[in-house]
Amino acid sequence: MRIISGKYKGKVLNPGKSFHARPTTDFAKESLFNILANQYDFDSRDCIHIESVELNHKHAAFISKMAHELKLNQLKVRNANAFHIIKSCIRKYDIIFADPPYEMEGIETLPELILNKDILKENGVFIFEHSKKFNFSEHPRLADYRSYGSVNFSFFK
Repeated sequence: MRIISGKYKGKVLNPGKSFHARPTTDFAKESLFNILANQYDFDSRDCIHIESVELNHKHAAFISKMAHELKLNQLKVRNANAFHIIKSCIRKYDIIFADPPYEMEGIETLPELILNKDILKENGVFIFEHSKKFNFSEHPRLADYRSYGSVNFSFFK
């Protein structure tokens, strides 16, 4: 895995062989950040609060380690079930990005769970990375959809 933009652009993150994940392709990440850069001014607006929710303990530990090494003090890693976090969440976010395992049971319910919980700020966006087997084209709050090979992004507002 590598960081594709920002001040850490090009940095390779090596989680080791015990890390079992499906990293988003560089092409899909670059495309996603180009879309977001047209909506948000990241250069003049620091992210003061970032939360990462990861169920896998080893993955959460790796994210925490990378945050510490990169001095990303605003990043808080929660080793927890995202479905439980959503249900108890009271904070509002500008951007929510979900990238669950494509075969995870119940992921098709994430848009409704997040949007009905009212945890997006006004003009906020929920970005859902998913496989092609999910189609949200009829969802009333779908704002955009992009496909990059096996990587699909649905944008909800």
